[in-house]
Amino acid sequence: MYIATSRGADAAADVPKSGVKRAVTGNVVALGLVSLVTDISSEMVTAVLPLYLVLGLGLSPLQFGVLDGLYSGVTAVVRLIGGHLADRWQRLKAVACFGYGLSALGKIGLMLAGSSTVAIGAVLAADRTGKGVRTAPRDALITLSSEPEHLGRAFGVHRAMDTFGAFLGPLVAMAVLWLSLGSYDSVFFTSFCIAAIGVIILVVLVKDHQPKPRAERPKVALRETAGLIRQASFRRICVWAALLGLVTLSDSFLYLVLQRRWELGAVFFPLLPLGTAGVYLLLAVPFGRLSDRIGRWKVFLGGHVALVVALLALLGPVDGGILAVLALVLHGVFYAATDGVLMAAAGPLLPEHQRASGLALVQTGQATTRMLASVLFGLAWTTWDLHAAVLVAAGALAVVVVAAAVLRPLRTHA
Repeated sequence: MYIATSRGADAAADVPKSGVKRAVTGNVVALGLVSLVTDISSEMVTAVLPLYLVLGLGLSPLQFGVLDGLYSGVTAVVRLIGGHLADRWQRLKAVACFGYGLSALGKIGLMLAGSSTVAIGAVLAADRTGKGVRTAPRDALITLSSEPEHLGRAFGVHRAMDTFGAFLGPLVAMAVLWLSLGSYDSVFFTSFCIAAIGVIILVVLVKDHQPKPRAERPKVALRETAGLIRQASFRRICVWAALLGLVTLSDSFLYLVLQRRWELGAVFFPLLPLGTAGVYLLLAVPFGRLSDRIGRWKVFLGGHVALVVALLALLGPVDGGILAVLALVLHGVFYAATDGVLMAAAGPLLPEHQRASGLALVQTGQATTRMLASVLFGLAWTTWDLHAAVLVAAGALAVVVVAAAVLRPLRTHA
């Protein structure tokens, strides 16, 4: 297993002169601030989008599943492109900045799309393209700004700040909807303004990682990036992350299921993500530290177990507030134990000059299979009924989790 120990000149600037290395550097905190602001913007849209499409525009569950899958999975190819270009040019910050800017412009696109399903799909594709381009370079910057033994904590801090933004986003969306008397365009415009602030913070505060003069930097070819799959440990983590993504229910569908079971009013629907975000915010750092101590793959699988229990709770006899609280708490546990932990597990397996490309491979596998998962769940809901669709989803996820636990894809501390 290859573990990069050099953090580069910019990361080294975060180390105190006494020689004591901090577990979380200033660059990680700056990236967390960018994600915090950006997630306020993106979660404003995410919070209202299911109701806007299903109740406002009258889309069927299958149509929503296709759009939701597009929203989650269109990043599959562009993640690879973004990661490759960031490594090839050794311009992680510039590529990430382009992605953040494109997503910001997507919020304006939602205002212009009107009720056209095709136009909305195109705008969502552009928004997710921006997310796909920025994610791998951003996560690569986090790994290159941190010591390998503290990666779980570093990603935990970043994801906690990111999730604080996700926590605020639905509140801002609900406030804007209330003040604008239900105007979705007002939500989209406010979201754009906040996203623009995130881009400015990225440009001003985040340091790029350029450890060598331009003439000495290796040129990363696509063939070299594809060759990362030949490394057994990295290949296993890519395959199992993709398999788990294929049987993972999307956030939007989970919230729609809760809304149906709880009979929640439309004005309160944006509050559902707050339950997930609140638990994620509280547990992201503790779970990151736990993964550094006991093994990142163990914590990652444990998060999927929590999601299985959440899905089973949705099928239980208890309705109302108890159901919602239990499902949202377990959903938050799922994210705290999986999101940053997977990147912390994969990062040290990659050479420094291919960090963004390699992380993009992992993320692409997940994005592709989660897109298929949304389409399949929407089809199951439309063809059968809600109860049967959730039961099949929970059973499939449980089977894959057990298989991953038995086969132990990663046999190291990671």
